[in-house]
Parts: sequence; structure tokens; C-alpha cells
Amino acid sequence: MGLNKDSQLGFHRSHKDKTRGYEYVLEPSPVPLPLDRPQETRVLQVSCGRAHSLILTDCEGVFSMGNNAYGQCGRNVVENEIYSESHKVHRMQDFDGQVVQVVCGQDHSLFLTDKGEVYSCGWGADGQTGLGHYDITSVPTKLGGDLAGVNVVQVATYGDCCLAVSAEGDLFGWGNSEYLQLASVTDSTQVNVPRCLPFSGVGKVKQAACGGTGCAVLNGEGHVFVWGYGILGKGPNLVETAFPEVIPPTLFGLTEFNPGVHVSHIWCGLSHFAALTSDDAWGACGCGVWCGPHGDSGQVICLKPRPARGSPERGLRTTGAAQQRPLRGL
Repeated sequence: MGLNKDSQLGFHRSHKDKTRGYEYVLEPSPVPLPLDRPQETRVLQVSCGRAHSLILTDCEGVFSMGNNAYGQCGRNVVENEIYSESHKVHRMQDFDGQVVQVVCGQDHSLFLTDKGEVYSCGWGADGQTGLGHYDITSVPTKLGGDLAGVNVVQVATYGDCCLAVSAEGDLFGWGNSEYLQLASVTDSTQVNVPRCLPFSGVGKVKQAACGGTGCAVLNGEGHVFVWGYGILGKGPNLVETAFPEVIPPTLFGLTEFNPGVHVSHIWCGLSHFAALTSDDAWGACGCGVWCGPHGDSGQVICLKPRPARGSPERGLRTTGAAQQRPLRGL
């Protein structure tokens, strides 16, 4: 549910006029997909960008819908295409291997295959497609650079910066670096090929999260490191840094009475971070109504991780900027 002006949630027929569709979906509603085996096929993951969505299935591949002005849906760009009230759902088949993860940035898309290879398409003006240029790309294309020959196990993006984690626990990045996201390896503010980020003191990276201006990684010991610009979770004294800094584990509940508590998963939105701990508690920091109790403005700024509303659930799926209830509000 959420904003649907570019049909990023599919076509939802109006009850008043059967020829028209809704530009806003106000409640959870089924999204019809052109499946060959609708009774057997299961949706494994969904991801939403600024105005497009990706849907990963277990046996019928990846589907895309919504705005394709930059090729982010993995099909040819049609000049003056009308996206509002569109029935178009595209099945993507340009991969060598089975896709196991899909991630939407603002106007680009990333795909991870079971071979550990990363593909991308869409807007590339900040280098976020990682294909060695700054043009748009309408066909999912395999990334090279420092990722060549690397077995990738996770990719992350949300704005225009991208991160990838290898099976060995190494971290790679490309795309926008205006907020110091990639300043550890280059002075350039746009990086169009994947670069290895040899951070010392972080250890083996288990998971990465990438927001609008900040980045975070979770290591094998359950510690969270952050860098970039903005509200990074260490209070008002840390506004920007090019190198990862650890968030004190005590902020996530580690005490002498709970010595085994550690962070198990992390996520990013455009302006906030969220974490789930091993004891099924979760917290958030950043700016937004889902970072904790809010005032009259409906917004709150949390400079450090704090308990968030609701309870964690297993098997949750992230959404995106225009569909603002990812992970029960994370």
C-alpha cells in the first residue's frame, strides 16, 4: 500500500470507474502478477524504490513494475510512456543464474544471483549502477571492478550509494559519495565501479545497510559500525566520518545481566537506521515517525538507537521510499 502514481504497486481498479485505477492504495491489497503457475509460485522478496518495485519469486524469476524512465525496471525506455494507471508488469530474464536477492535504490535496481554475481540497471548519474559509466542502463548487466570473481552474499542500497558483502566478509562500495560514504578509498563524489573498502578494525562483515547519506555494517560479533553523514547513532558529536565507528553495544541492550545480547540484523531508510537484536528487541535512530514517540509535527529526531514501537516479526520484507511501512515501520 502507499503511493501508486507510477503504478509501482500495480494496477488497482477503481470501484467507481472500472476503467480507472487508484493513485493511492490505502490498505493492503493483492498485486496481480502474470504467473504461469499462480497456485505454485511463491513470492520470496519485494523491494520498492522511489517509483518502481521489484518482486522476486521462487520459480518464475523477477517481476518489475512502475516508473521505467531510466531503465530501472529492466526493460527498454519508451519515450513519453504514461506510467499512471498502467497494467504493465515486466518479467526480467537477463541473468546468468537464479536471482536470490533484489534491491531497489531511488531509481536503480540491484540483483544478486546464486552464483554470487551482482547485476544492475537504471539511473547511473552517480555511478550507482557500477558499470563503469554514468549513463542509464535498461538491461540488467553484470558488475565488474573489484567485484570480478568475488562471491557476493548480500547487496544493499536505498538512495544512490551501494554496498556489497562477500562470503569472506569483505565490503565493497560504489555510487554516490557526496556524504563520505566511499571517501576512505577516493576523493571522487561519484564512483562508477565497485571498490573494495578495506576498513581496519571492523572485522568480518556479516551484513551491510546503505541509506541516503549514511552507511552501516554488522560484523560477525554482532557489533554495528556506522559512517557517512547525518544522524549516525552516536549522538550529536558524530555528524560525519569517512571511516566506520562502532556504536556502543550497551545502546542495544548489552549489560552485565544480559551479556549475550548482540545485534542480529540492520536496515537503513533514507534518513534512519534500525536494528534487531538477538533477544528480539529492536530499535531505531534517525529522523521519522517510526524512530519512536513523536510530537505534533509527526517527526522525531533520535540521535542514538532507542526502542521503537511495535514488535519484531520473522520473515519481514522491506519496502521503499514511497511505500513507508517497511518492516512494520522500520
